[in-house]
Amino acid sequence: MAEHSDCLKLHPKDTVSILTVRADAGATPLGYGVPLEKPVTRGHKIANVDIPEGGEIYKFGQLIGYAARDIKAGEHVHVHNCTFGDHGRDYQIGADLEAAKAAIPAVKPASFMGYRRANGAAGTRNYIAICGTVNCSATVIRRAADIINHSGILDQYPNIDGIAAFAHGTGCGMANSGPGFDNLQRVLWGYATHPNVGAALFVGLGCEQMQLARMREIHGEMDESRFFQMTIQENGGTMKSINMIVDHIKALLPTVNDVTRVEIPASELKLALQCGGSDGFSGITANPALGIASDLLVGMGGTVILSETPEIYGAEQLLLRRAVSADVAEKLLTRIKWWEDYTAAAHGSMDNNPSPGNKQGGLTTILEKSLGAVAKAGSTPLADVLEYAEQIREKGLLFMDTPGYDPVSATGQIAGGAQMLCFTTGRGSAFGSKPTPTIKIATNSALFAAMPDDMDLNCGDILSDGADIQAKGQEILDLILKSASGQKTKSESMGLGDNEFVPWQVGAVM
Repeated sequence: MAEHSDCLKLHPKDTVSILTVRADAGATPLGYGVPLEKPVTRGHKIANVDIPEGGEIYKFGQLIGYAARDIKAGEHVHVHNCTFGDHGRDYQIGADLEAAKAAIPAVKPASFMGYRRANGAAGTRNYIAICGTVNCSATVIRRAADIINHSGILDQYPNIDGIAAFAHGTGCGMANSGPGFDNLQRVLWGYATHPNVGAALFVGLGCEQMQLARMREIHGEMDESRFFQMTIQENGGTMKSINMIVDHIKALLPTVNDVTRVEIPASELKLALQCGGSDGFSGITANPALGIASDLLVGMGGTVILSETPEIYGAEQLLLRRAVSADVAEKLLTRIKWWEDYTAAAHGSMDNNPSPGNKQGGLTTILEKSLGAVAKAGSTPLADVLEYAEQIREKGLLFMDTPGYDPVSATGQIAGGAQMLCFTTGRGSAFGSKPTPTIKIATNSALFAAMPDDMDLNCGDILSDGADIQAKGQEILDLILKSASGQKTKSESMGLGDNEFVPWQVGAVM
């Protein structure tokens, strides 16, 4: 990483540098080249050299786009003169696998204080979950959860984190087979059986497509002492169902509360990796620092789950080069091809992904955004690729196929079994999740100061104060272990997470 004045050049091959502070019109942040025509916000790119129309533009040493017109050295590079285009597909499967194996750090084992479930699973929280099998039961389960959560009765049960109602907008008017059905049943089953859930209740209307009996055929019988079911039609309507749910949960409280935290190896942690509201600093500060924490956890025998397939597009080669097998690589390539066809069928483009906020923060194309997003995954081998909400079986670095939309993506990771989640953001985020706690990490110090109630940790000091990025990765891991042991995250303290349960809907609504 080279620095000149108020700019950072991240790789010797780069044709752009990153502004670390706002530059005024007429300034020459590089110390050479043409003066800026307009003010440019921090996090945006400045051309290091003259780039001809159609010329390749490089950041992180990787292709991020093409010049839409001639660009002079010193000029602002963004959506007005940088365009999306095809990226290289000369994939070298496993080329970096040995280096990735060597990147697994030898670290001292660590532990957290968690809940050991009867089936051996390790939890970081202890919720009672009410899972609606269909949108028709959404109001019923939310009202029942609100009654319990606001009644004061949970004060008598300090080992219970709350009653979480997982309501959604589907479950009927859908095909009874195929990707949409598979996604929803995996999500519902994954939440009900999650290690952060002490007991679960399925509530349906009664006549919907998403029948619990069908899920039981797929997944096997439930432990009847922990999982329960009812339907509004059999109960006799809305009010009777609300009252029955409340009475049932009250009866469960003593049993669910009868757990204590015990020491559990960090090797049993499954950490979901998320980023949202990304900016030009995401790939420089918070994401690589989280990548270091990911490597440390993998070194302890733990698991990290990268996701958001549209947001690794253009950077997939960085994962394919460290895939543990051709089969794992083929799984990832299959999902990428599916997304290309899916967006094309909807008359969209994979480059539609960067949001207006991403672009205001300095990100221009999906190729650029993806390179920063992949940094969260660290440097270790890619051990497996999972379908949406598929149960996590392997250890190490995994990839789960999800959309880039944060609530949908995180819902899949949590359903797969992630007991902790780290979420980096540069523009700011109000995200939270249940039953898995979310740690929010700021990419810049200005955001950390502006949103103190939302941000758990600052990585902006890597640039603003010269903080060591390796030490920052250890700081993130330490916070993960403290939070896994019961320390509340900022989003938990504010009660966030009830509205971020969003299963991925795929297929026709009928």
